[in-house]
Amino acid sequence: MRTRSLIDRRITLTPNAFLELVAWELPEPLKGSTHDYTYRFALVVREECVLRYDNEAGKGDHVHVGTIERHYQFVDINKLTADFLADAKEWLNDNRDS
Repeated sequence: MRTRSLIDRRITLTPNAFLELVAWELPEPLKGSTHDYTYRFALVVREECVLRYDNEAGKGDHVHVGTIERHYQFVDINKLTADFLADAKEWLNDNRDS
């Protein structure tokens, strides 16, 4: 199997905010991951990444909220997308004045 692009989207929310969702299916797991995907999902507001889900090699699946980093339990791409969109919506609702 070859590397295959699954998602590559940028969604503009406002003139100052956008979502970027990028995911690839891999021939084998990245170091630190137990699944065959690599991804980065980000919420960017005023040119600052305020929320990011990713699984960089060696670190495994995790979430960044501002400067805080926490583990993420990957289940599948659909749940990853739903979890990210729910967290992005929550962040935007909690930070309406940002």
